[in-house]
Amino acid sequence: MIDWPRRLMAAAAGRWLLCAVLALGLHGPAFAAPTDDAKAQTIVHMLDYVSVDYPEFVQDGKILNAEEFQEQREFATQVIELLGQLPSQPAQPALLQQAKTLLERIDAKAPGDEVSTLATALRNGVIQAWRVSVAPRKAPDVAAGGKLFAEHCAACHGAQGRGDGQLAKGMEPAPSNFHDEARMRQRSLYGLYNTITLGVDGTSMRAFSELSEADRWALTFFAAGLRADSDTVAKGAAAWRRGEGKTVFDGLRPLVTKAPGEVAQAGSDLDAVRAYLTQEPQAVQSAAPAPLDFSRAKLDEAAQAYARGDREGARRLAIAAYLEGFELVEAALDNVDAALRTETEREMMALRSAIGDGKPAEAVTAQVDKIKALLDRADEKLGSGNLSTTAAFVSSLLILLREGLEAILVLAAIIAFVVKTGRRDALRYIHFGWMGAVVLGAATWAVASYVISISGADREVTEGVTALLAAVMLLYVGWWLHSRSSAQAWNKFIREQVDTALGKRTLWAMAGISFLAVYRELFEVILFYETLWAQAGSEGHGAVLGGMAAGALLLVIIGGAILRYGVRLPIGPFFAVTGGLLAVMAVVFVGNGVAALQEAGVLDATAVRFISLPLLGIHPTAQGLGLQVVTVLLIVTGLWLNRKRATA
Repeated sequence: MIDWPRRLMAAAAGRWLLCAVLALGLHGPAFAAPTDDAKAQTIVHMLDYVSVDYPEFVQDGKILNAEEFQEQREFATQVIELLGQLPSQPAQPALLQQAKTLLERIDAKAPGDEVSTLATALRNGVIQAWRVSVAPRKAPDVAAGGKLFAEHCAACHGAQGRGDGQLAKGMEPAPSNFHDEARMRQRSLYGLYNTITLGVDGTSMRAFSELSEADRWALTFFAAGLRADSDTVAKGAAAWRRGEGKTVFDGLRPLVTKAPGEVAQAGSDLDAVRAYLTQEPQAVQSAAPAPLDFSRAKLDEAAQAYARGDREGARRLAIAAYLEGFELVEAALDNVDAALRTETEREMMALRSAIGDGKPAEAVTAQVDKIKALLDRADEKLGSGNLSTTAAFVSSLLILLREGLEAILVLAAIIAFVVKTGRRDALRYIHFGWMGAVVLGAATWAVASYVISISGADREVTEGVTALLAAVMLLYVGWWLHSRSSAQAWNKFIREQVDTALGKRTLWAMAGISFLAVYRELFEVILFYETLWAQAGSEGHGAVLGGMAAGALLLVIIGGAILRYGVRLPIGPFFAVTGGLLAVMAVVFVGNGVAALQEAGVLDATAVRFISLPLLGIHPTAQGLGLQVVTVLLIVTGLWLNRKRATA
């Protein structure tokens, strides 16, 4: 059963510790350290309750309930302590001062509206500074929430949520009435979600941790929408169709973090829009900005942040403009105007460099305007409507072919090797590797889609790190193969027996390459196809599937050709060619890995005048080209050492 707290925690230290452990979500040993995210979530949770409960117990400078007043002080004190434990942020000193001011105003028995406003502002500041996850990943299923409410909540709160359920009699405090307009207007959806998630110590409201995050959000939206009548919802739907509220509720995040009273006066069109969206949250998601519109908005915000002197914030926004916007249409644009895609990517990187170098604000604004002009051209190339059937097919084909080529070359080469040496038993290591990558890739996509939000930066870091790890393994296996390319080395290899020389370390290295080569491509492929699917529209879905099938067939043909003709080579040339191919792929992986980390903002990017061939891992930056040169020198050194050993 769901209950709004009138008593959150007892003032006694033992009960506070119990509630703190519950709020922090600790599932390990009693003294396990809470994560930074858990601390930030707890701060937000406590401030949400202070903003709602304080006005009820302190009025006209008088304390109406001493015990409740002490609890509000305890919350404010704990907020100060936890804020000091969070990772350093530019806004942290100001937020700490706000928290101290909040405690001072509580001690002064300040008016309820003033304390509520201070707590709300501080809560929003914490959410923004530490990027607290406060919104559902996708629009909740409100109908499913109704079923959950009937199953878990109606016994106490009543079928209509009026607090009159069969078990409500004698409960202290009484179950909440979700039709209580005055109280519900002070409560955000996120506050209700936290109550469902964490429960309330000292009341009949328990934590519903056994429910999935999606179910808890569904339950939240259903309960919050109970008090809205059909006329209000219809009024809100009409206003939303006219475009009202779309700048305020531009995503699920503002819908769940703002209390109704923060948004608009009761009865206004905007208040009706909020009521409509609470019952129909999918309308918010369907109205989300297009990727290029998102990029434009973030670029403007970056320029404004830089003008205010917030260089780190501007850099973060510039990265988001690329990763969360432009990159989503990169593959489609590459198929219709590769030069425009390259130019836009280069100018967005130049913007990040200008911000990092501390260029004048006018120069940064001019660079933003230049990029926005390129985005306008990209919009024209892609078209404002759905992609044509032909464009959808070609885009789908090239996405899979381009992204899968690296993986299929590596897999085909190492499979050909074990077949050539008669070690078919080693195939299972390779197959375990790529199949594990497929399973983990699918799991990663599912987690990103339904559990947590994986940002573009996180995605690029994953791709960059796996690419560099794969490069290291490719260098090792390539060197191992080349060291056996001479007749003498091959004869020694035979004498030592294949099953002995092809030891566990090499087998697991091959399995690791198989895994990394496939996994690093999968998540990006899924992302590109999600965007392409939306762009193609229902009429183009068949073309997208057809392109995927054609691309998969071509990859199979390429891999089959390497297997068929590779094993026919004499053993010496076969080892040399295969080792050389893996060495080349290592150079490619190094270039693409550095580029991914640069796009995520982990590594600096210094542009240089050089050709750009992403398919070969060549990106015109000093850092990427420099590490590729080092990789080539390592390969040459390995060849020289192998030759010297063979001669000796």
